[in-house]
Amino acid sequence: MATDPPYVGLRVLVIDDSQTIRKSAETILGRAGCEVTTAADGFEALARVVEDQPDVVFVDIMMPRLDGYQTTALIKGSDAFNGTPVVLLTSKDGLFDRARGRVVGADHYLTKPFASDEVLGVLEEVAPRPA
Repeated sequence: MATDPPYVGLRVLVIDDSQTIRKSAETILGRAGCEVTTAADGFEALARVVEDQPDVVFVDIMMPRLDGYQTTALIKGSDAFNGTPVVLLTSKDGLFDRARGRVVGADHYLTKPFASDEVLGVLEEVAPRPA
């Protein structure tokens, strides 16, 4: 007997300027039952956050125009979305980067490239499973 994926109905927004990373995250999260939307940059992401009201946001740090730190600060600075968990995605794994992420309100940090078990492990930490 098949069981439902663990995160059926959880709304997740993935923001990354790399189409490959967006697609990879979308596949991993989709298999877990998440409803995934994507954005290619911070400006597009801000509109998506308002429209889709995601339960969790994954955001790349290094993006043109509006980087992940700025995007996270804007999401966390909003009364409507300051409780939404934000996970930073980055290829940089330095202490300074992690500290800066915490300062802007990020809830977790995931280093790229990532494996599906890492993504789902972070999701388990930041998002309760839907009832």
